[in-house]
Amino acid sequence: MAKVPKTPSRKRGNLPPLELHVPEPKYRPGDAVDYSDLVIPPAGAQPRPDETCAAEETYPLCTDLVRVLGDDDKAVGPWDPRLDAETLRRMLRAMALTRAFDDRMYRAQRQGKTSFYMKCTGEEAIAIAAAFALADDDMVFPSYRQQGILVARNYPLVEMVNQIYSNRADRLKGRQLPIMYSAKEYGFFSISGNLTTQYPQAVGWAMASAIKGDTRIATSFIGEGSTAEGDFHAAMTFATVYNAPVVLNVVNNQWAISSFSGIAGAERTTFAARAIGYGMAGIRVDGNDALAVFAAVRWAADRARANKGPTLIEHFTYRAEGHSTSDDPSSYRSAQESVEWPLGDPIARLKRHLIALGEWSEEQQATMDREVAEEVKAASKEAEKNGILGHGLHHPFKTMFEDVFEELPWHLEEQAEQAIRERRVKWPDWKE
Repeated sequence: MAKVPKTPSRKRGNLPPLELHVPEPKYRPGDAVDYSDLVIPPAGAQPRPDETCAAEETYPLCTDLVRVLGDDDKAVGPWDPRLDAETLRRMLRAMALTRAFDDRMYRAQRQGKTSFYMKCTGEEAIAIAAAFALADDDMVFPSYRQQGILVARNYPLVEMVNQIYSNRADRLKGRQLPIMYSAKEYGFFSISGNLTTQYPQAVGWAMASAIKGDTRIATSFIGEGSTAEGDFHAAMTFATVYNAPVVLNVVNNQWAISSFSGIAGAERTTFAARAIGYGMAGIRVDGNDALAVFAAVRWAADRARANKGPTLIEHFTYRAEGHSTSDDPSSYRSAQESVEWPLGDPIARLKRHLIALGEWSEEQQATMDREVAEEVKAASKEAEKNGILGHGLHHPFKTMFEDVFEELPWHLEEQAEQAIRERRVKWPDWKE
């Protein structure tokens, strides 16, 4: 095969040679971490426009950071949603339950009971507070780190574990990667491993809701790395052009697997600022402040319901754990990053807020932590009765041909019969 000759570099006069910029994270394994250059405005300092305002009135918020909980653990400013203590306690419990669930499922993967798991440690406030801010029948198009939405909507933990174990009680019949749940009756669209597909799906669903004259809105979540996908921009265009009643969330947890957020454009501006180029309302919010997340999502949901169109929300947070059980973050980032993260832990912050209100205590927190751990343990034990990875308790072989077509085509019927016949010949003792 003939070699293609290299194009020689050309210099014109005194012009300097062109240089390519490849973003590099500030800290690598072993480095000391210094977040002093991170601009964190005081809580309560951000103005709260009316939900029906023109989109451009929100543009200062795209480069600011909406915060409610101050350093004294008290809620301040116009974004304070003024939630009652009972709602705050339910929110705190849902966050604690989600973390307890993650911890147990992580251990289950290490024990070989499932092949894969993804934790949302440090990001619990985003899914939980968003779920509390939305109506129960609003449709959610999640990514793979919003298990808290199912927890907040009281989806049975046993069903979640069944899906993770891909056992005989798995409603999805082992057809989805563990943690890629689907629960239509809970307004939770099927999670996809293909990045950003949920954005245009959410916009399309919202457009259909508007066409039908419904009152339900849609929301979707992606990581900041997914904003580099074409689907992100297609969704933003359709949402703005057709004024779709949708809330689009970008969870900026600083890392897309081993690529830091600068690869997706964080060095240039915020991810919320991408709303400006589309003429869409935008908000950048402290993702570790449950009250701020609730307030921002409720604001955007109210705006969508008032037929004022979509909102892009950037949740500024940090991924405290690895990307998944297949990831080792110590190989590409400093171990001190999560420890030094200046916005703290979302569960601890909400706990301290309730204590500051006189509505909670450390003793109550310890009791609740034990209770949720036991609840997760019981659900896990119940699910294990239906089987775990590789232990033979799975859906019958014939089900692999079901639930795709309303009526199975003749050629697939023939293939199914042949596969089942060959299986019986090979394993005479096999039971369906």
